[in-house]
Amino acid sequence: MNVAFYIAKRYLVAKKSHNLINIITLISVVGVGVGAFALIVVLSVFNGFEKVITEMVTSVSPDLVIEPKTGKYFREEIVDFGNLGSLQGVQSVVKVIEEDALFRYNDKQHIGRLKGVGHNYQATGIFDSLMVSGNFVLENENGEFAIAGAGVGWYLGLNTRNPAALLTVYVPKKGDPSSFSLEQAFNYRALPVSGVFNAKQEIDETHVIVPLQFAAELIGSQDELTSVELFSKDGIEMDALQKQVESIAGSNFTVKNSMQQQETLYNIMRSEKWAIFFILTFILILATFNVIGSLTMLIVDKRKDIGVLRKLGATPNLIKKLFLTEGVLITLTGGVLGLLLGIVVVLIQQYFGVLKLGNESGTFIIDAYPVHLKFPDVVKVFGVVFIIGWLSSVYTVRQIMKRFEKLMM
Repeated sequence: MNVAFYIAKRYLVAKKSHNLINIITLISVVGVGVGAFALIVVLSVFNGFEKVITEMVTSVSPDLVIEPKTGKYFREEIVDFGNLGSLQGVQSVVKVIEEDALFRYNDKQHIGRLKGVGHNYQATGIFDSLMVSGNFVLENENGEFAIAGAGVGWYLGLNTRNPAALLTVYVPKKGDPSSFSLEQAFNYRALPVSGVFNAKQEIDETHVIVPLQFAAELIGSQDELTSVELFSKDGIEMDALQKQVESIAGSNFTVKNSMQQQETLYNIMRSEKWAIFFILTFILILATFNVIGSLTMLIVDKRKDIGVLRKLGATPNLIKKLFLTEGVLITLTGGVLGLLLGIVVVLIQQYFGVLKLGNESGTFIIDAYPVHLKFPDVVKVFGVVFIIGWLSSVYTVRQIMKRFEKLMM
């Protein structure tokens, strides 16, 4: 039997000689519990929002994208499309050319981004669930069409039900700008708009998607691309696939997965999560001052017990270990209770969505506050509670026991 643990457990649950010690101990447990509860809930909320944002981003992003390390354009022939398409995990390989452009529709105009995509882009079905008006059709027997983001559609007042109204696209001509007059500085072509999509703000407000041939002729970059997008099959290990694509693409290209394509966004989310974690950890440290006070008063209250234990043969190290264990038990009791309560609350919200966003009007893309419980976060919070409790107990026991050196002799 662990004597120190047994006595510490008795001290924790037994009634003290002074009721004030019981009250302070209870406050200590509650304070640590609230801190642990807040930590796991806030971390789970950040996980939930990260999951929602990730799903939004990946819904309109390719699984892998190949881009040149230097320059903007590259010759199509230097990419081995045959080997890329034959990879076991690849579903589609889409050629892409992008350029800044001016869009004009009736008497309105808007500066954005023209994205020309290969004929197999439509087959990926990436925008099927994101269309808010019209259909995702880039080419058919009637000709070529444009698909615009919801922001572009709002700025220009696009009407997909009026095929007679054409969207005119202007892009700067290549060459020496000084040799062009204002009228000759742009290439332009017009085409009808078949649909409007709603994905994410930075894409919705800028992008217009058109067939690759239309964009190449307009930009004047035949047989040139700005990137290659790859869409994978379900259940494929992306890290392994990315390495295979990198070996085929060669050293002149970079291959980015979904997270690397949105690296800035993910870094911001991680930074915010860690900042909140450290702030709440600091609050948890403040809560342990109650533990220090409770443990200090307990040691003073048990002076007679210390003397009796010494006469019964208890070593100074055993007595120190006893009160150190007591401090850790106080901290862990509050921490575990708060952690368990937080887990229950998070799981209820995660699976039942009790806390709603008030989304009757359909303003938000989700109905309830997003939360997502991750096991590493549970371990992280438990570890923080244990370390804080142990350090505060070690400090308290060392300082107080110096004042009872005679009892320890």
